[in-house]
Amino acid sequence: MSTSPTCLQEITEHDPMPALADLRILLIQARNTEDIRIQEQDCFREHCRVRADQITAVKVQSDPLDPDMLNDADVVMIGGAGEYSATRAYPWMPALTDLIRRIADRGMPAFGSCWGHQIIAGALGGHVIHDSALAEIGCGPMMLTEAGKQDPVFGNFPQRFLANMGHHDRVSELPPGAVELVVSETQGNQAFRMGDLPIYGTQFHSELDASRMRERFYRYRGNYPELADEETFHALQESLAETTEVDHLLHDFLVEAVTGR
Repeated sequence: MSTSPTCLQEITEHDPMPALADLRILLIQARNTEDIRIQEQDCFREHCRVRADQITAVKVQSDPLDPDMLNDADVVMIGGAGEYSATRAYPWMPALTDLIRRIADRGMPAFGSCWGHQIIAGALGGHVIHDSALAEIGCGPMMLTEAGKQDPVFGNFPQRFLANMGHHDRVSELPPGAVELVVSETQGNQAFRMGDLPIYGTQFHSELDASRMRERFYRYRGNYPELADEETFHALQESLAETTEVDHLLHDFLVEAVTGR
């Protein structure tokens, strides 16, 4: 897997903006492979534009999900999960669901990307389904809803923008009180906010730029039948957008979480 620096990596060689310099981020991960677990941490660091020491990562399969860990964090983020589905029950799922509900009860800022988006939605009363017919892999156009245009995080996005993604599961029904912010040409619920709470989810990968997404494609190619054909695989690689508005989404979210509370 390539580890050459991206533009975002170069940006984060410097200290984050003062408002974020002391922010403590709890990153919840569900990754079986150490290389991708570390890569995911790097991706969140790059897109949040924070230092590595500001992120504490926990692994749902082996680390205890003690609610007291929230006392040592300002923001919670939940990443993807190449080997797991938000539609299935795992031994650690009740503890994760309880933790997300406690986050909502506290009104604590939280952001879920891809699987994290689905996990937050399911924990707070929404519904997640496996839907291979509407799987999205590669780069595709997203559109803001009317609520998205007024949202403090998405409000500066253009009406139509590109996002990089890869998923077979999707949120078919949002939790009660959630606000749909982004849709695609084939499905809704691409991004949501939990009412007036600073809790967001995006079905697309908000922590991945094109180069990082290519790393994931190579690593998880066997998980996606769509990527088996060489011509299709190459075309999807080439379709990824090098720079989109999504590249600054996590940083914008953190700034809003700090300054908008």
